[in-house]
Amino acid sequence: QLQLVESGGGLVQAGGSLRLSCAASGRAFSRFAMGWFRQAPGKERDFVAAISSSGGRTYYADSVKGRFTISRDNAKNTVYLQMNSLKPEDTAVYYCAANLAIVTTTPIEYDYWGQGTRVTVSS
Repeated sequence: QLQLVESGGGLVQAGGSLRLSCAASGRAFSRFAMGWFRQAPGKERDFVAAISSSGGRTYYADSVKGRFTISRDNAKNTVYLQMNSLKPEDTAVYYCAANLAIVTTTPIEYDYWGQGTRVTVSS
């Protein structure tokens, strides 16, 4: 069993930065691939970034490539999403998720989800 809690969201102006954190309660955290997803009002939940259990492989949506960085610290049971050069279209609720099997960009493949943290980017 794994419990996830996101934090770090807030209101920023376009061009600003935020770092999201996702803290996991389970001691088997290092076995999970982790992903970040986001959902804007009236839209489906979309893939943002993912990282393998060891941290050796990362994946990004084209819309955030070069601006966002996913990382993890298995000793702290935490995964991060550093977001730079934020745009108004980045506004959404951001969720972290865990997948025990493989690293993937598909939301339905993930088994555990956090509560979400809201990010609002003003123009």
